[in-house]
Parts: sequence; structure tokens; C-alpha cells
Amino acid sequence: MPLRDDLLRKRVFPADLERYCTDAMERAGLPRDAAAVSARVLATTDSWGIHTHGTRQIRQLMKNVRDGRIDAAARASIAGEGPAFAILDGNHAMPIVTACTAMELAIRKARETGIAYVGVKRSSHIGAAGYYATMALPHDMVGMAMTNTDPWMTVPGGKGPVMGTNPIAYAIPAGTERPVFLDIATSSVAVTKILAAKALGKRLPEKWLVDDAGRATDDPTGYPAQGALLPMAGHKGYGLAVLVETLTAMIPGAAFLSGVKCWAFDIPDKANQGHAFLAINVGAMTPLAEFKARMDAMIREIKGAPKAGDGRIYLPGEMEWERQERAQREGIALPDYVLVNLVGLAEDTGTQEALAATFR
Repeated sequence: MPLRDDLLRKRVFPADLERYCTDAMERAGLPRDAAAVSARVLATTDSWGIHTHGTRQIRQLMKNVRDGRIDAAARASIAGEGPAFAILDGNHAMPIVTACTAMELAIRKARETGIAYVGVKRSSHIGAAGYYATMALPHDMVGMAMTNTDPWMTVPGGKGPVMGTNPIAYAIPAGTERPVFLDIATSSVAVTKILAAKALGKRLPEKWLVDDAGRATDDPTGYPAQGALLPMAGHKGYGLAVLVETLTAMIPGAAFLSGVKCWAFDIPDKANQGHAFLAINVGAMTPLAEFKARMDAMIREIKGAPKAGDGRIYLPGEMEWERQERAQREGIALPDYVLVNLVGLAEDTGTQEALAATFR
């Protein structure tokens, strides 16, 4: 791939990456507004350095559009609501757009009621849940976002896949300090790390998997056809995954556990994932200036805690904010596995020249 080799030596600025991805997704069949929203979410995720959930996912999402698993012309609709809640039917529309719509609705409702929940059914892969949590920050609200996924993870006492990795994310505003921001799967590790070790012929640094007999293992050779991920921190991650499944699937009426189909597999079934979004209007409950000052004090106390060595104590999200600031100044050096997908997207849409011109 000469184009990929050329791009490996270059960088791309987030705004340029977003512009290219918008155009490419429009060429692939998305309406311009849906393409723009999706590109913003995924390019922002790359700017945080979370490349597994950034623009590398576009090519597979567009394949879902071509295959009819995602309906490019559809939009989410309200299936039920009250003053502080809503249930959205995703109608198998572009899932990233649906997620943004749901979080915006939660924010609007929380402005009136103090706290709001929006659940989503009949949706698909939304990328990094953390993006939607951060949408609450400009409104001085705490944001939470989560989604269920198709089963990749076992449960204590089990030996095969039972639950999804079920990520959960939050974002909390502060005053002069950066917002606190966390986005984690409830599994021991991301699936991509297992697959990367397998591709390199390496054993895992820890026993993140169970084999077909349910025994913990550091051998990724048979995965994903055999074995399953372990929950993060044993029963603790398992318990959080059950909470996520409840809020994202059981309440809104989405598919759950084995009923969820993998968006990345070459199958005809629609994913039928569920999501949940919460917004907490801090200023409706306590003086906002006082809250922000207290958040700053908490952040500074944590960062100023005695250190075990010469390193630095980071708050959740601090690394991502710093990477984003650096990306805005210097551009992003995208890893090879992202470029493979972007070059493939360019080939699918006839935009190779445009992609090449996006990098500097």
C-alpha cells in the first residue's frame, strides 16, 4: 500500500481529518449532516489518542450501511417520555447520530428537571462512550454514557462468552482545572489488545482470558473462536456490566446478552444494541461556583498526594486532554492499523487523492 506507507510518515490535524471523513461518509451514502456529526465524534476520539474507537471504525460502519444493517436515511424517534426521561427508538439509523441526539435530549431535560435519563433501543455501535459524556461539560453538567455490546466476556464461574464488554463513561466539570473524564470497558482489557498480541505471536502480559474450559490463560492463540475475556477486577467488573446491561437494554427494550449481534461481523442481522445517557444539572442542586471550586480542590489534593517515585499523578481524562491539545498544535501520527482502514475507506469511495491531501 504505497499510500499507507506515505501517510505513516505524516501527520493529520483533527479538523482536516474530520473534513475528509465527512466527505468520505457522504460519498458512502450518509446524508451530509449525519456524516458531519459522525466524523466529529470519531476524529475527536482520535485526537484523544483512543485510536481503537476513532476513524478506523468508519469503513466497517459504512459496510453496515451498504449491507442494510444501518439505515442511512433513518433517524431516531421518541418511543416514550416524561419530564426527566425518554426512550428513543434508534430505528437502526446511523448510531453515532442517534447517540448524540439522545445525549442532547438528556441535557435539555436536565436543564428543567435537574437530572435526566435517556435510553435507546434498536441501535448499533456508537464508538467511544466517553464522547457523549463530555457533551454535558459545556452545559456545566455531569454526563454519563454507556452501551451494551455483543457477548465477548465471561462471568465468574462461567467458561464462555456471556456478556458484552459494556463500557461506561462519565465526565465532570471543574473550575480552572481540566474536567475529570473516564471511559472504561467492564472487561479486563480491550478486545483489540488481545488481537494485537495474537497477531504478533505473543503471550498476554496477564491472564485476561479464559480458555474453553474456563481456566484463566495468557495464551491468545484460539481467541476469539475459543475462550472469552474475563471481567475487570473479577466480580466487580461483572457487577458493573450487569448494571450497564440493565440501564441500556432492560429499561429501553433493546436486545440483551446473546440477543445482541456484533456490528463488526459479516452477518445480515442488525446489531440491536442499547445505550443509556444521563445528565446531572449541578447548578440546580448546589451553587455552581462552589461546586467547581470544590472540584478544583479535590483535583489538586489528588495531584499533590505523596508519590511513590518521580512520576506524576494523573486525574482520569488528563492524559486525553493533553493529547488533544498536542494534536491541535502538532497534528496526529495515526497508527498503521488506523491508516489501513482509512486507505480502505478511500478505495471504497474513490477519495484516495483527498485522503493524501489531508495529511501533512
